Order: sequence, then structure tokens, then C-alpha cells
Amino acid sequence: MKFMDVHSGFVGVSEEELRQAHEQDLALEDSEGVHFEHAWMDPESGKVFCLSSGPSKEAVLRVHEKAGHPTKEIYELPVDID
Repeated sequence: MKFMDVHSGFVGVSEEELRQAHEQDLALEDSEGVHFEHAWMDPESGKVFCLSSGPSKEAVLRVHEKAGHPTKEIYELPVDID
């Protein structure tokens, strides 16, 4: 299953800082059977968007929590078109 989650509070964060946060997720993803595929950021609004795949929303949220950047905003993406 695919998921998109949204994080707030990243105003002024650099690309390198986002990369470090993403790498923290990657280092922990195997523990929950999750794979973080891509991350996007708007430093002006402080929003970060993460695309992942995994067994459940809860698994994705646990990885983010362990990595130090929890979120409560996550969406399951059951419909996929090309």
C-alpha cells in the first residue's frame, strides 16, 4: 500500500537538512517493513510531503516517530492511475 504524509514546522529548513531527515527514515524503515520513496519540501510554508509504501499507516508513522519527526497527517493512496 502507498501512503502520503505531511509534516509541518520545517520553515527555513535547507535541502541538506531535509536529506538528513529522510536518511533517518531510510535507516529505520526496515524495522517496520516500510520504504520511503521520495520527499518534497516547501521551506516557505514549512511543509514536507513523504511518499512511502508499507503494510499500514501505523508502520509509517512509527518510523517517522522513531526518526524524530512524527506526524498525525497521513493518507492511504488506494487509487493509482498513470
